[in-house]
Amino acid sequence: MLRPIQIGRWLRAAAIAGFAAAVVAIPAALAQKKDPPKKDEPQVAAPHAILIDAENGGVLYERDADKLIFPASLAKLMTAEYVFNELKHGRIKLTDEYTVSENAWRKGGAPSHGSTMFAAIHSRVSVDALLHGMIIQSANDACIVFAEALAGNESAFGAKLTKRAREIGLTQSVFTNSNGLPDPNEKVTTRELAMLTRHIILDYPDFYKLFGQREFTWNKIRQLNRNPLLTMDIGADGLKTGFTKEAGYGLVGSAVQNGLRLIVVVNGLKTAKERGADAKKLLEWGFRTFEQRILFAEGQTIGNAKVFGGASGHVPLVAKGAVKVMLPKAGGDKVIARIIYTGPVAAPVAAGQPVGNLKVWRNDKVILTMPLKTAQSVPKGTLSQRAFDAVTEMVIALFRAGAERL
Repeated sequence: MLRPIQIGRWLRAAAIAGFAAAVVAIPAALAQKKDPPKKDEPQVAAPHAILIDAENGGVLYERDADKLIFPASLAKLMTAEYVFNELKHGRIKLTDEYTVSENAWRKGGAPSHGSTMFAAIHSRVSVDALLHGMIIQSANDACIVFAEALAGNESAFGAKLTKRAREIGLTQSVFTNSNGLPDPNEKVTTRELAMLTRHIILDYPDFYKLFGQREFTWNKIRQLNRNPLLTMDIGADGLKTGFTKEAGYGLVGSAVQNGLRLIVVVNGLKTAKERGADAKKLLEWGFRTFEQRILFAEGQTIGNAKVFGGASGHVPLVAKGAVKVMLPKAGGDKVIARIIYTGPVAAPVAAGQPVGNLKVWRNDKVILTMPLKTAQSVPKGTLSQRAFDAVTEMVIALFRAGAERL
């Protein structure tokens, strides 16, 4: 049973239908009820775009962000994450060397006339150099070398990437190769590219620095980073551009101003100039328009989940760290938060047990989804307490069934 807790008003109808509902106090300035003013949103050409707060993933702007699209070279971010994870767990080392096969050389090297680090055929290249080539030069040959070394071939590596994507919370994106070269079955969403980027930034801060490097030389050939944001003096330090005829021009970027980091994704544009301009425009608008506000302090009880068969009928829920949201500096937005969980939660309940999510809306858009956990344990109740809870749930079920027939 989903049990929403809405901030700002009591959900009487939900309670009758068998849903738990309660008022949760938030700062009055964040719970304004007046109609929101029209936003001075930036005019961008990108058919697919999103702008998020890197700290907690809160959404500031989005346009058709959940449609599956071709990623082009933006898919290399998933290959980078996979390699970073292998390095983090000690399964490979930066000094390991992999052989550049004829296949990698022909399909991704100099003969391909695509983006390449110009690795020589049959040469051995270190993981460190391959990462530099893939990230800074968008090298297709480096990606194929990784795929063959870590999985045997591109198809098997694509399956590993998709599996890894699911592990980090990307539920829709599918990868079939290491580099994003055209394949009708390889598709991602703009939102999940932003989620992947946030994961890379937060989980691999040392490796993330590679995305901000301006140039790299390999095989005596110097190449500049293709990311136009790095030279725009807006605090940008990553990440990746992409282009194929099927995907159009795309860009994933991130920048920091005054201690605040934002992530932008644009895709499906007609020119390289447009993707740089749109990404810059969204980032500057985000920094100019929004500020961070604390919704719940670290350790603060956000709400309670109903417990079945426990010594207590409820258990308090908290988030990991403070719950922060990005709101327009001018104010006027309506903010609503709900706790969504399946319940009641069966006793015994362990402290720190995951129980649902906190969802926060700004006007009609979900801007934040944050996992919640129990703040304390609840042991099993007495026989009489468990019997009372069983009768209560039966009565609620009868009310719910009656309401559904009305």
